[in-house]
Amino acid sequence: MSALQLTKTKMKEGVWQGIILGMGEDEPQVEVTHEGRVLSDVLMTHNQSADHWVLSIPIPPQAIADGVQTVMIHDKQNDTKIGHITLMAGDELAEDLRAEVNLLRAELDMLKSAFRRHCVETT
Repeated sequence: MSALQLTKTKMKEGVWQGIILGMGEDEPQVEVTHEGRVLSDVLMTHNQSADHWVLSIPIPPQAIADGVQTVMIHDKQNDTKIGHITLMAGDELAEDLRAEVNLLRAELDMLKSAFRRHCVETT
């Protein structure tokens, strides 16, 4: 298990940012990949007053596509995953979400019916 702790802080204007704890003054050895390719424009900045590192990852244009895309963040020193970024887009996703919502509605209707039946039987 990695000694690094990664916490997302924000994603704005195509740049994902997170805070890395657990290294002190030493720069964390982090590798960010998408579809097996290492992203080279990753920026690591040390915040001395808060004693943490800020990881900035510009989302690569090839990761902005239909379907589900995942950007992996690894601790190179321990060869462990410390985080990921998931991007979802496209019409296929909308259909999946609609199916999930329809399933949830059906289950809610079933629960409402069972609850009403229970109330009638117990009164």
